[in-house]
Amino acid sequence: MNIVQKFYDDLADQYDKLFLDWNNESEEQGVILDELFQKAGLDRSAKVLDCACGIGTQSIGLAKLGYSVVASDISERELEQGKSRAKEQNLDISFTHADFCELDKSFGEQFDAVICMDNALPHMLTTKDLEKAIKSIVGQISPNGIFLGSIRDYDELILSKPTYSPPYIHECDKGRRVAFQIWSWSGDIYQFTQYLIEDEAELKVNKFDCKYRAIRRAELTGLLLKHGCREVEWKFPEETGFYQPIVVAKK
Repeated sequence: MNIVQKFYDDLADQYDKLFLDWNNESEEQGVILDELFQKAGLDRSAKVLDCACGIGTQSIGLAKLGYSVVASDISERELEQGKSRAKEQNLDISFTHADFCELDKSFGEQFDAVICMDNALPHMLTTKDLEKAIKSIVGQISPNGIFLGSIRDYDELILSKPTYSPPYIHECDKGRRVAFQIWSWSGDIYQFTQYLIEDEAELKVNKFDCKYRAIRRAELTGLLLKHGCREVEWKFPEETGFYQPIVVAKK
């Protein structure tokens, strides 16, 4: 098991606590992606692959709107969470264990849209690894289909290399939850520690460690164009309402 799998396996049953209301967040993100799909020329008959689905945040939001969704992830425990959440809401989503660097090993079909949200691509710590992921992802997109992916705004972050992120503080029925991150930089790679503090009926502290690379938009744009996309555009939070910049690439 590699560091990324361990990170998400460990985080799986705690991930929803990073949000005040995960179900509401899932629905809101589904609406944001739906709007981007429609602007790109797709409608709700589109078949979507969420290749870094986690516990199903975007997959479930899109399925609620009527999209046909196939969801995959490298973390078995997050897939279990996603399956359970989809079943609770009577949603027909196919969940598959797959590495987004080798999607052709798991899928023999192409999709109208492939999404990779929530800063998943920066787990690729070298340009070679990122290129492998992009080549794999674009290979699963149908002609005239689209790719949507979100990453942190590393073009700005790399300038100051912050050592922490501002905390999220959620007031709950029995107290509060606090989530924040510590970042330790070495070049353009940073060690990432996610803290989750639950100060409710009793005090609980959890921490989860992983690594990311500060991928700049030009690098990702160049790889998408190199591997078969004909048009790449970036959408920013002030336009979309999503918390990270989103790349929209048309094949």
